Amino acid sequence: MSETDTVNANVERHEFGAEVGRLLDLVVHALYSDREIFLRELVANAADATDRRRFEALTNEALALPADAKIRIAPDKEAKTLTISDSGVGMGKDDLAKNLGTIARSGTRAFSQALGEAKPAEGTEDSRPSLIGQFGVGFYSAFMVADRVTVTSRQAGTDEAWRWASDGQGSYTIEKAERDQAGTDIVLHLKDDAGEYLESYRLDHVVKKWADNIAVPIAIVGEEGKEEAANKGTALWRKSKSEITEEQYKEFYRTVSHNFDEPWATLHWRAEGALEFSGLLFVPGMKPFMPVEDDRRSKVRLHVRRMFITDEAELLPNWLRFVAGVVDTDDLPLNVSREMLQSTPALQKIRRAVTTRVINELTSRSKNAEKQDEYLKFFENFGPVLKEGIYEDFERRAEIAPLLRFRSTTQDGWTTLGEYVSRMKPEQEAIYYLVADDAEAAKKSPQLEGFAARGVEVLLLADHVDAFWPEQLGKFEEKNLRSVTQASADLAKLKSEDETAETPQADKLVAALKLALEKDVSEVRTTDRLVDSAVVLASSGMGPDLQMQRLMRRAGRSFGGGNPVLEINPRHPLIQALSAKVEAGEDITEPAGTLLDLARIQDGDTPRDPVSFARAVAAALASAEKTAG
Repeated sequence: MSETDTVNANVERHEFGAEVGRLLDLVVHALYSDREIFLRELVANAADATDRRRFEALTNEALALPADAKIRIAPDKEAKTLTISDSGVGMGKDDLAKNLGTIARSGTRAFSQALGEAKPAEGTEDSRPSLIGQFGVGFYSAFMVADRVTVTSRQAGTDEAWRWASDGQGSYTIEKAERDQAGTDIVLHLKDDAGEYLESYRLDHVVKKWADNIAVPIAIVGEEGKEEAANKGTALWRKSKSEITEEQYKEFYRTVSHNFDEPWATLHWRAEGALEFSGLLFVPGMKPFMPVEDDRRSKVRLHVRRMFITDEAELLPNWLRFVAGVVDTDDLPLNVSREMLQSTPALQKIRRAVTTRVINELTSRSKNAEKQDEYLKFFENFGPVLKEGIYEDFERRAEIAPLLRFRSTTQDGWTTLGEYVSRMKPEQEAIYYLVADDAEAAKKSPQLEGFAARGVEVLLLADHVDAFWPEQLGKFEEKNLRSVTQASADLAKLKSEDETAETPQADKLVAALKLALEKDVSEVRTTDRLVDSAVVLASSGMGPDLQMQRLMRRAGRSFGGGNPVLEINPRHPLIQALSAKVEAGEDITEPAGTLLDLARIQDGDTPRDPVSFARAVAAALASAEKTAG
């Protein structure tokens, strides 16, 4: 019990319960990260009180709500006060002391517990209201913007009104008051730095952001005393699909996504069972103006009983961050702070369920043969983001892989991993791919010559994430994924049908190149995987492929595996000319460096020394011109 002193015959002073005294400073300075949340909390409490009165009126007509029942927000610039009024169930003297004087007791919480024990009669609809939160902690957020708060309340069904007042410094007073009707008025005496909450436009913005879908009408009083509606009061996601038009879906999509296109997919469902929630999600029809790479977190909005809580609950994984919409549940606890819900077990279950629902929708659409053109439009917009799931989400990799689409060396359009496997040669061991900065440029890469000569299909990967995910996926339908830069040994087993000419010997040239390039390559060897090109680089087989090595090098990171392997085509005229020079005892140190730089350029890299390379090429061109002359 709190200590009580009589200030005068009509006013009682009470000390806050010890836990309130400790909590007030925490609420004001640490619990809420966004100051404007105080209005959300007070509006939520007012909505609770209104719902409670509506429910209790079902069995007591004397408690019926007024026809114009609403939540009224009235700023007074001259008095520097903000008043939030409702026509709800109200509180008596004891309720004010228990609900606002201690944290352990909460009127809404006690009421919710009582409702939980009262089951509806069999065969009847459960009309118990959805109540928002505990009155206790949310109420104290008022002290973030006010240095004094008064609460005048009259309990429905009684004639007495009482006023609770406090400056949040350790005590409060209770005294008799006057109020014409049942309900509550909360008056905030605003701090000097909270003047923005006396502006109608600012209040309207906060209500629309946090409480637009509260069923109780909310009105803001303007400077001339005119009331303006501040909320729509309609939670579209809680309606059945049959009640919603396509135009309403589109309008809501544009509101939550901030896009101006039409949704590619609309997911609207109600999950029932041990955990209940409503979901209304949209997959955009086009890339957003702001790249999805800018903020990698999901921004699906979390609502609890219609009230917006946060868009930072990360209800979907990063690789589905392009999905917009709302998830609303009655099953999340609203204790301490609505910003601290993310770690609750119920939210973890909702995340899994929502992710599964989105994946199932994408899978269904990806398998619809009649609408592949539509799916490809989606993939062209968000395929690179989906691929991040292979890299990041071990649990979902097997579900994500069939959703991916690829360009390849043998197909005009897009293909899937499953389709690639169905076309593999009987003796082919792996799914081969080449990562490059551009798919069209990749088609001309010397890395592909040997595969093309043997009729082996290669997937062409050109998204920023393609250097990372194949190694994480590892296999698809028991076939390894392998970069062509690491597949020299595989090609040796897949002989080309027209390979009849004997391969020229170049042992002396290989030895000379190794000596000249010993600091830049791990090995030099001849290869039969080149047809038109003189040289090509290959991975040493230890560590990442060449594209990943380049990315890591640009990022200043080290990697295992050492320098690349330089492979030469002994049938190429340039290689045969260099071999002849070695046989004649000439020094090939400079040509060797130029040869390596050519191989680097072919792979999308830069010469080791661009200036020296340019001079070497210029000298070679001049020599060729002189010889021709």
